[in-house]
Amino acid sequence: MSSVLRTLAGARVLVGVGGGIAAYKTAHLVRGLVGEGADVRVVPTASSLEFVGAATWEALSHHEVLTSVFEDVDEVAHVRFGQEADLLVIAPATADLLARLRIGRADDMLTASALVTRAPLVVAPAMHTEMWEHPSTRENVAVLRERGVTVLEPAVGRLTGPDSGPGRLPEPEALLAAARAAIAAPRDAAGAVRRDLLGRELLITAGGTREDLDPVRFLANHSSGKQGWALAHAALVRGARVRLAAANVDLETPPGAQRLDVGSAAELAELVAEHRGQVDALVMAAAVADFTAADRADSKIKKDDGDEDSVPAIALRRTQDILRHSVLDRAERGGARPAIVGFAAETGGEGGSALDLARAKARRKGADLLVFNDITGGVFGAADNSVRVLDREGEEVSHTSGSKTAVAHAVLDELLPHLPEVP
Repeated sequence: MSSVLRTLAGARVLVGVGGGIAAYKTAHLVRGLVGEGADVRVVPTASSLEFVGAATWEALSHHEVLTSVFEDVDEVAHVRFGQEADLLVIAPATADLLARLRIGRADDMLTASALVTRAPLVVAPAMHTEMWEHPSTRENVAVLRERGVTVLEPAVGRLTGPDSGPGRLPEPEALLAAARAAIAAPRDAAGAVRRDLLGRELLITAGGTREDLDPVRFLANHSSGKQGWALAHAALVRGARVRLAAANVDLETPPGAQRLDVGSAAELAELVAEHRGQVDALVMAAAVADFTAADRADSKIKKDDGDEDSVPAIALRRTQDILRHSVLDRAERGGARPAIVGFAAETGGEGGSALDLARAKARRKGADLLVFNDITGGVFGAADNSVRVLDREGEEVSHTSGSKTAVAHAVLDELLPHLPEVP
């Protein structure tokens, strides 16, 4: 089956729960997975039931909860669960659970299922900072990642007590997005997620810029940032390091991404110029304003209440073409780094069809790839997308329709041959 056809809808998902107070967040993850059509079975460790009881998991998943390999012995449940799973997500994963996974312990239902399964495994650690940073934990994480396990980076923030730092379980929305990315990812021969971006670093832009007219009003667009976010999650699952330039995006940061918030097109242009020479690929998924105010008003632009027909004149000027500038900058430096992917949302008009305009744009911009979507039907904020990937000559190299996660993996598949050689 093609990786882009795998979704959570209809998937058999095992959710392992470790013995940490963050287990309460996993209840929201289970609800989210079920809401997307997954058949979810929760496999808690015995100690995790001190935090969230079996009744909660059974009510949310509609399946009986088993914790011991000596339950349902006649059906060999500890083997069957792992064999039937399409995805295994463990959240939270304690330091002890990471150690047991690393050495291959199988002394309860969860670790036995993890040892049996050939499905993608996503692990979300949660613990105090000192435990996360201990050399033993770091070594365990490194070994698991080498085996193809997706070990998410914990969030940074307030922990159980008054202390704070890295060690928080990411929010359920981010965990759900990571699950989507893992189940849609390409697989290796053993069924694990293919880590074909390991050692690579990507700069991904997402969202939509805002151009101030006065202290109150701004020009903006409808971009939600969801496609850029899906690209970040997909790249992280496949082993990449991700710098995520977020233009006015109200979404949970993908675990492990370096988030860089910007507001305007000028701020995004400055950020891209600073970072593009340091990464292997620049993926320009953000919707960048073509125009900004020629002169931002220092005070609120007033209407003339005495004349209902009066409308203030607002002068605009062009913003920098970040994509084209990036292509020219690469050429001036005489290198192949970074590979550059642009995005084009078109509607068609007097100048031709949406596809005709996208092909002309691909030739004009000169990026390695241009991801085009016809937004006539409206895709902003939607869960699905339909894109055509064009080369720099405007020729179509692929066409993908489906979830934005599936589209993200398809774009990354096309990006791979354009990445510069590893020094």
